[in-house]
Amino acid sequence: MILTVSTSGLSGVVAIPGSKSHTIRAVAISALASGTSRIRNPLISSDALSAVACYSALGAKIDTSDNAVWTVEGVGGVIRPQNWPIDVGNSGTTMNFAIGAAALAAPDAQIHLTGDHQIQYRPVAPIVQAINDLGAKARCDKDNGCPPLTISGRLKGGKTTIECKSSQYLSSLLLACPLAEGDTEIDVPLLYEPDYARMTLDWLDKQGIRCEMKDDLSWFRIPGCQAYKPFDLPAPADFSSATFFLCAAAILGQNVVIKGLDFADSQPDKAVVDYLKRMGANITVGPDGVCVSKADLYGIEIDMNRTPDALPAMAVTACFAKGTTKLVNVAQARLKETDRIACMTKELTKLGADVQEQPDGLVIHGQGGQNLKPADFSGYGDHRIVMALSIAGMALPGTTTIDTAEAMNVTFPEYVTLMTRLGGKLSM
Repeated sequence: MILTVSTSGLSGVVAIPGSKSHTIRAVAISALASGTSRIRNPLISSDALSAVACYSALGAKIDTSDNAVWTVEGVGGVIRPQNWPIDVGNSGTTMNFAIGAAALAAPDAQIHLTGDHQIQYRPVAPIVQAINDLGAKARCDKDNGCPPLTISGRLKGGKTTIECKSSQYLSSLLLACPLAEGDTEIDVPLLYEPDYARMTLDWLDKQGIRCEMKDDLSWFRIPGCQAYKPFDLPAPADFSSATFFLCAAAILGQNVVIKGLDFADSQPDKAVVDYLKRMGANITVGPDGVCVSKADLYGIEIDMNRTPDALPAMAVTACFAKGTTKLVNVAQARLKETDRIACMTKELTKLGADVQEQPDGLVIHGQGGQNLKPADFSGYGDHRIVMALSIAGMALPGTTTIDTAEAMNVTFPEYVTLMTRLGGKLSM
């Protein structure tokens, strides 16, 4: 589908939907628990529904008929696969979490996991090796370190060392290992996006799961034979989704109020508020929400290792700032749904922006949006690229188009509706 975007001004109030990351963790834990759980304010999106389908195929009973609250009857820690193969669609989080969960099946079970064409190019070798170290059997069917893959046996515990260029590898182990037969020790010499691992640890803490660890998350010891219990909790609002409203309002907003964000939550993309403040944005955080109005923005250097999902939106924002912005230390952005560093370089160049691609990020020489022109963009089937480029379209004169816009359904199917309510001129 094509998203058409025209020059816009934004004002008003918007409430941000539930977090994809929290929703998928809630599905994973409730599916592994004994008894009935309720997930309130879940994110209704393709990725979240992929998690529902996956954990249903692993044996949980999940009722999503009420959009306000999902009801989950868990498997009590023993996976009972219902389908073959299990397809996670486009959800990388679901794939990585399911690898750990599948290693909790009965010893004689064999589980096949696959996904769409993008998923089949995303590396899973580190988590596969860790599963093998810990007593189960996992292998990539094409011997290329990527899905599809086959898992059999059951986690026994033991010791593994894992480098986590995706924090999802560590989160998968943290979710699965408490249910292993024995104790597990995990060395983590490299961890990108540590705040997402902390989000998983927050869920484990709510569950009363015992876990020893170093403060820098470089070592864990997890006792086995633990259990998850049912819960009734909401999914907090999604800072990753809020990023697009924060950046758009900083460029072209007038008293845009973004509601529902909890800055006590562990979501790393709350740092976007600080990034924009450092650039000169007019942002106030108060009890009624985050209020943002346009202001002159200036280039800065941002270490984005903790916030790779924000790279597309921050790259667009940098084009409308004055001076040089450096987005650095975020090489893992090349391993997302697309190579976001290369793709954003190509698309922003179409605008007339001065962009230099680096191995681990982008350098953008901004002129406050001067001399930029609308373009026909490719969205690469990547939800965050599509939404980021829509911000550029609203800030430019004339009309911009973005293809593969249906990708927004992966995390934010309400994006166009909510942005339009603020005054954005977007249509599918």
